[in-house]
Amino acid sequence: MAKADIEPFFARLAAANPEPETELDYVNTYTLLVAVVLSAQATDAGVNRATRRLFQEVQDPAAMVALGVEGLKAHIRTIGLFNTKAENVIALSKALIEKHGGEVPADRDALEALPGVGRKTANVVLNIAFGEETCAVDTHIFRVGNRTGLARGKTPLAVEKGLMKAIPQPYRRHAHHWLILHGRYVCKARTPECWRCTVSEYCRFTPKTVIRGVSGD
Repeated sequence: MAKADIEPFFARLAAANPEPETELDYVNTYTLLVAVVLSAQATDAGVNRATRRLFQEVQDPAAMVALGVEGLKAHIRTIGLFNTKAENVIALSKALIEKHGGEVPADRDALEALPGVGRKTANVVLNIAFGEETCAVDTHIFRVGNRTGLARGKTPLAVEKGLMKAIPQPYRRHAHHWLILHGRYVCKARTPECWRCTVSEYCRFTPKTVIRGVSGD
């Protein structure tokens, strides 16, 4: 994507959704962390259904540890990889109690040291809970970055670095959400809905889907 096109690209996304938010339900920073861990290879809607009752009962690491692995599994068994995720959530909850006084740390290295927490999860928590300018590259952002030409790369980390270099102020704080939502609802994997895309003129993807279900130049 041409450098001159990047600012208007984000300006249009911002105009359409000035204050974007995550679609994961949570009640505090701890439940946000748990929800993001559970969302790996799962949809936000599916995670929300599973955590609706869970987060009514459990809102801190101590309560999660008291619930235990089997108790947690009973809540999240509809989510993919729920066995491993349950073990990780209990383990990270114990680590938060033992090493961080039961609080979620606002530090990348400390977050990534927690069981089940990788770079993408840490980026989400740092962005949403602590206001840091991070970009968590999931499948949607990876696709949008490469397809539009905004930040091309063969790995999520390469795309993340490209995006953080390309995204101008004042868009860096919310860029992560704009790109995820754009990829989820407009720039879809199989058939991007270019006919209703507000930033199509800046996008380097060809051939664009100019009419519903039809591709062209």
